Amino acid sequence: MPTYTVHAPPARTNDASGAPERFRFVRDGFYFWAFVLTPLWLLRHRLWLALLIYVVGYGASGVAMALLRVPSNVQLIAGTLIALLIGIEASSIWRWTLTRRGWATVGFVVGEDAETAERRFYGEWSKRSPDTPSKSGSTEPVFSTPIRRGSPSPSDVIGLFPEAGGRG
Repeated sequence: MPTYTVHAPPARTNDASGAPERFRFVRDGFYFWAFVLTPLWLLRHRLWLALLIYVVGYGASGVAMALLRVPSNVQLIAGTLIALLIGIEASSIWRWTLTRRGWATVGFVVGEDAETAERRFYGEWSKRSPDTPSKSGSTEPVFSTPIRRGSPSPSDVIGLFPEAGGRG
């Protein structure tokens, strides 16, 4: 089942609610249209810097292969591999662009499709108490330090290896 990351836009001066209707849901996984029509997919999602990097990189690799007289079947394979990489990493490129633009990641949700994911997310979002802020100041998760009770014993095993000198 696909997972979606949920991104909140930067706060506007006249909007204190966090504008949940403007949230973006970015699905993890392979994007077929990013694989088949990379420049058009990047334009559709307004990923300008990613498009620029793609055009310059693809053009440079094409010129380099032409100057090195690389056979056309190898050029086709290289182009297909670049397109496959874009199709696989499309969601990461999209998230990177949203982060650069100041969007905050507010959560993730699992759903069969985007509509189901939105229903699940907004169902939980509406259960939040009104005093809970819509976005925390930090988007980084908070982890506690592991607590070790007592010193390690000589029989503690690290990994899958038995004690030295023991029967294995």
